[in-house]
Amino acid sequence: MSRLNYHHLLYFWTVVREGGISAASRKLRVAQPTVSEQLKTLEGVLGLELFSRSGSKLVLTEDGAHVYRYADEIFTLGHELQDSLRGRPERRRPRLLVGITEAVPKLVASRLLEPVLRLKDEVRIVCHENTQERLLAELSVHALDVVVSDAPVGPDSNVRAYNHLLGESGVTLFAHKEQAERLRRHFPKSLHGVPFLLPMESNSLRQALMRWLADAKLQPRIRGEFQDSALLKAFGQLGAGVFPGPTIIEEEIRRQYGVEVVGRVDEVRERFYALTVERRLHHPAVQAIYRAAREELFPSTEGSR
Repeated sequence: MSRLNYHHLLYFWTVVREGGISAASRKLRVAQPTVSEQLKTLEGVLGLELFSRSGSKLVLTEDGAHVYRYADEIFTLGHELQDSLRGRPERRRPRLLVGITEAVPKLVASRLLEPVLRLKDEVRIVCHENTQERLLAELSVHALDVVVSDAPVGPDSNVRAYNHLLGESGVTLFAHKEQAERLRRHFPKSLHGVPFLLPMESNSLRQALMRWLADAKLQPRIRGEFQDSALLKAFGQLGAGVFPGPTIIEEEIRRQYGVEVVGRVDEVRERFYALTVERRLHHPAVQAIYRAAREELFPSTEGSR
């Protein structure tokens, strides 16, 4: 193997991070053919095919993903070196790059990630929030170590990823104190015609809850739909309507938002997953999340697959 040229490696790293040759050429301020030529030279030096094509998109091969992980470490170290020379020294710590889908309640996400803070070796947590589709795209190029989601990767997904079930919870319905007291008396019949605050239609919890209501011949009055679960609860705090939340964080929701329980719906289950590109979990922080979720947060899930 010829001596590695880090200039070529920088072009490769930028293409992966920017999502393609065109975006990388703008970032690097060079022509697209120059970027393409540098990639070909790097592949020749390494004797590996780093990308395959999927339509008009470049997709990392298994070898390409392996090279990218090393390149990311190399250039991250370079940035840290520059920072230290500017008088901002920082001890280099392991990182956990985690994506949180918008539908996952913030209280659940924080409890799932909390075991990382207990690790003996301090780990820096870097959190990104977006749609599952966007986060899976980041995961596929190893820009994330794990995605925490309320839904598994479907069979039609363009990203090859594995679903690791962290656990499941029943659903609790909450409302402002005065509403909750009134609705509790004849629950669940009391829900007919009352204002509801719900996640968006594509949300799995929304779909399951609507099926339960329909089976019980209850017709809610949908007053608000929200992509962000925290915003949904904030409107519930104002008394705008009944809203759902995972039973496992029932007490936290009551304390944080000053609302009360209307009733519990064990028939509706909300599931949470760790999505990775690896069949087996190798990152120590992801292992800690998975282990603590199944043994502490969702103990009934332990032993099931």
